[in-house]
Amino acid sequence: MTPTLHRLLCAALLLTGLNAMAIEEPKFTVLSKEGGVELRQYAPFLIAETVVEGDMDEASNRGFRLIADFIFGNNQAVDNPGSSAKIAMTAPVTVVPEAPSQKIAMTAPVTIAPADLAASPMAGNRWRVHFVMPGAYTLATLPKPKNTAVTVREVPAKHYAVLAYSGFNTESRVQQRTAELLAWVKAKNLSPIGAPQLARYDPPWTLPMWRRNEIMVELPAP
Repeated sequence: MTPTLHRLLCAALLLTGLNAMAIEEPKFTVLSKEGGVELRQYAPFLIAETVVEGDMDEASNRGFRLIADFIFGNNQAVDNPGSSAKIAMTAPVTVVPEAPSQKIAMTAPVTIAPADLAASPMAGNRWRVHFVMPGAYTLATLPKPKNTAVTVREVPAKHYAVLAYSGFNTESRVQQRTAELLAWVKAKNLSPIGAPQLARYDPPWTLPMWRRNEIMVELPAP
């Protein structure tokens, strides 16, 4: 590695670390931990979401662009209807498989047909993609999307089983990690609610070993 390339790599890694430190995440409490699985209680938070079609990578990219367009200014500020606002980027960006017949539900959990979930829990050609909104906003103060493909809603307090891992998210790897988490949940005689979720926390230039990914499955409140 040349000295110049080494300096550029170090600068990129430093920026990645600084960005990670500055990005807000939803608040949660770890209730218990066993091996690589955590049981978490999340406080309510706001999301901006869209539903897109395609395989997981294609849908993730399309959904990301739609919601990024919203937070970068394609919106209407509440306090000044004639202006827009830039919304700070947060983490994670989450994708959830959705059954083809499922409509957008503004207040209900996302669900997936049991047959689809049992056969392949993180596969499909229709996905819900969402960004968590900064905690300083409420539904009343959050700018409104101008693109009707993007909606905003509040996610109430929830409990999740969460399996964290690093590396790239190929479809087979996501399926493997999802199967691991669902097997753990089943062994604990717990009943998942809705479809598993893939949460990604890092920008695309993050090196694989430093990437933070999580499979999340909602559980009933204990």
